[in-house]
Amino acid sequence: MKTNRIWEKFADFFAIKRSIAGMLFMVVLVGMGERMAERFLPIYLLALGGGALSIGLLNGLDNLLSALYSFPGGYLADRFGTKKALMFFNVLAMAGFALVVFVPRVEAVIGASFLFLSWTAVSLPATMKLIAGVLPKNRRTMGVSVHSLVRRIPMALGPILGGTMIGIFGEALGVRVAFAGAMLLAMFSLVLQQKLIAEGDGERVEKAEGNPFRVFRNMSPELKNLLVSDILVRFCEQIPYPFAVVWAMKVIAEPVSAVRFGVLTAVEMVVALLIYIPVARLADRGRKKIFVVITFCFFTVFPVVLFFSRSFWPLVLAFMLRGMKEFGEPTRKSLILDLCPPGQSAAMFGLYYLLRDMVVSVAAFGGAFLWMAGPAANFFTAAAFGAAGSAWFVLFGKDLPSGDAVEGGSR
Repeated sequence: MKTNRIWEKFADFFAIKRSIAGMLFMVVLVGMGERMAERFLPIYLLALGGGALSIGLLNGLDNLLSALYSFPGGYLADRFGTKKALMFFNVLAMAGFALVVFVPRVEAVIGASFLFLSWTAVSLPATMKLIAGVLPKNRRTMGVSVHSLVRRIPMALGPILGGTMIGIFGEALGVRVAFAGAMLLAMFSLVLQQKLIAEGDGERVEKAEGNPFRVFRNMSPELKNLLVSDILVRFCEQIPYPFAVVWAMKVIAEPVSAVRFGVLTAVEMVVALLIYIPVARLADRGRKKIFVVITFCFFTVFPVVLFFSRSFWPLVLAFMLRGMKEFGEPTRKSLILDLCPPGQSAAMFGLYYLLRDMVVSVAAFGGAFLWMAGPAANFFTAAAFGAAGSAWFVLFGKDLPSGDAVEGGSR
């Protein structure tokens, strides 16, 4: 009985319900497999004979596919319910993992990316719909934060395991071994999520809206302003993102090994893990804008600090700052949910990411050309976009208190 009471208090504090627990298992298992392999794909492409343009193409596809899959992911969650939608999304990811394992070619990696890069994009609106459906508004930031926290566990451990596999098997074979592990973990995740997620949680909408233009008409001005600032800040993130590993392992005066780069990624994730819960408690009790502004500022600072980091320990500091960019990310997602109209949380969330990532994919493609002009051009252009996005949200961003934020973004 005492153990049950302790668990009940723990679950209540962290806003964990049975269906959310099933979703969190999915996030850990699929995420672990994904991060064991995906983070080293730029190195894998180089090992297969690809160049900077193939790396830029992969990163651009990551953003473009995230955009194109976000709205269909939200529609499918509204149409068929979270449980069935997540099952379909898992199968897509497993097919992509298998293709990389069995066909070691640049073309196969690019083709498989249409499948394995889809998982995060299509599943996010469904997971947010589940959180919004199961938890009251004054617990949503905590729910989103726990999701983000658990999601960072595989982000921290996955690259270390992937880097170890590269150290043992080499750059080409090691990545394929990591993808094989990813496929097995996704299969296990499929079993758990179907067992734990209840049919009624995140249930389908009577008439799901499949027309993004009609959904856009219901987007509030407050959500549109958040979208504009978010786009500019994501330019800051995505321009240097795929080249951070190349910078650390190939360019700087004292390059780091694959294992050490995995440690850097782990440092980033540990910092994020440490700040999620305290910030969630504060954001659920107060106003949200300040938390989003602070996180946008950390996005902006990272590429500048990265440029001046030329050995392992300065890189540790840079990646600690990158971890701090998660300071207000759950709050931003919670704010999006608060600004969604009733009955369209998954569709509107998916549309938001569709519009954001469609535009940001241009930055991801353009980052390759900036890299060819030099790391300084890449990193400092990124920081300029981050500063612009931060300023836009300071001037035009909407502030909402957690407890009495109303549906549709009006008060």
